[in-house]
This record gives sequence, structure tokens and C-alpha cells, in this order.
Amino acid sequence: MAKVISFGIQKGGSSKTTTSGIVAHILSQEYEKKVLAVDLDSQGNLTELLTQQDIYNFHGETVFEALKERDARKYIHNVTQGLDILSAEDHLARFPAWLYESYRGNRSLVLKETLENVQDQYDYIIIDTPPALGDQTINALAASDAVVAMFEASKFCYSALGRFLETCIHVQEMVNKDMKVAGILRSLIDSRRTDNKALIELVEEEYEDLCFETIMTRTAAIGRLSINGFSNNPELNPALKSYRDFVKELIDRV
Repeated sequence: MAKVISFGIQKGGSSKTTTSGIVAHILSQEYEKKVLAVDLDSQGNLTELLTQQDIYNFHGETVFEALKERDARKYIHNVTQGLDILSAEDHLARFPAWLYESYRGNRSLVLKETLENVQDQYDYIIIDTPPALGDQTINALAASDAVVAMFEASKFCYSALGRFLETCIHVQEMVNKDMKVAGILRSLIDSRRTDNKALIELVEEEYEDLCFETIMTRTAAIGRLSINGFSNNPELNPALKSYRDFVKELIDRV
């Protein structure tokens, strides 16, 4: 059965999508694992990052349709050898309305039920969540074996981190006692700024046991990954360099 790993925090710009995409790529291409990426954000950025296609190319064949049928099988698209995706586009924004108007089961477990038919076909399922503590994120946590809390070195993300971890505990208590927080992945926005470094150290002081040793530093190569993609990208190796250390840690923890 696949290990299901979500990446989350209710704060935009915290590298959730970039990290989800890179982890899925490294696991599938460098570790030769069978990986399913799940785009659970209606912006569809993970879909664009991994496929390098417009999200509307997947209209009517997305994770939203899979969720409504509680069956992912018909809606999985191949990206590369070893890597598949459940794509997303704007209509996923209607998921909460559908959930409360049309669904009659446990609203927190729709994604878990949707993935059950394919979970034995993969080694890892990687879920990218939206920047909100809404129904998509709750469903991701409820379906996960492990969760990575994303932290960018900013005051607003620091304020969000504690609330996100509290939400994880709530989901553990209410619907998924087997889910664990794999750790907090810290990212420096600018290594030259003392306030950034101070926030990184503060999170380590408060959550020492949870913090991954790897600390990401945003680079131009990583920033251009959304433009250049993973195929025939001359900057791919420097973009992935620090993420390889993180993936090693992540595998050990999950």
C-alpha cells in the first residue's frame, strides 16, 4: 500500500506546490518508485508544474470528478515513467458546495475513499493542499499517513504554523488516528536577512523534535522550475540539490 504524504500550511507562498512536485519527481525518477501526485488546489499549480500543460486541458477529467465518484481510476493521467497525477482546475473550487449539498457520507473521508481503489498500485501518493484550512485540506489530512508542515521564514507563516499543527491533532483525534506529522520543513526567503534566520531558529526552539534538519534556501533555479519544468531543464540539478537531502530525511521518517 502506498504511503500517503500531504504538504500543507494555510499560508500562500510557502513552497507547498514546488515541494510536492519536486518530491514526487525525485521519488519517481531517482528512487524509481511508483508515485501518484494529487493536486487538491483549484489553482492547479501542481498540475501545471508536473505536466507543463494548461490546466483546462484536463477539464472534466480531474480530481473533482474522481471525488464525486469516490474512484480515482478513470481520472489518473500519466506524466512520466513512474509518475502519475490526479489533476486539478478551477471547478475544484466547487468541492465544498458539492460536499454540503450532495454528499451524504463522512465529509472528511471523501478523498480517502477516492484513493482506496488505487492505493495498492503506488509506493507513494503525494498530496498538494490549498493555502486554507478548508475541506480540501481536512480531506488530505484524513487520507494521509504523514503530513509535512511547510514553514517559510515570515511572521505570518509563523502565526499559521501553530494553528496548522493544532488542526493536524484535531484530525488525528477525530478521523485519522494513524496520521502523524512527519515534520516541519523550513525555508529561508532570503539568507541575507537576519529576521529570516531568527524565525528559522525560533521554530527550531519551539518544535525541535519536529523540524527537518534540511533547511531550504530559495534559489533562481528553483523559482524558474515552474517555467522550465523537469524535462530538458539545464538548471534541474541545482534546483533539486537541497531537496535530495530532504527526501532522504522524509523517507526515513515515514
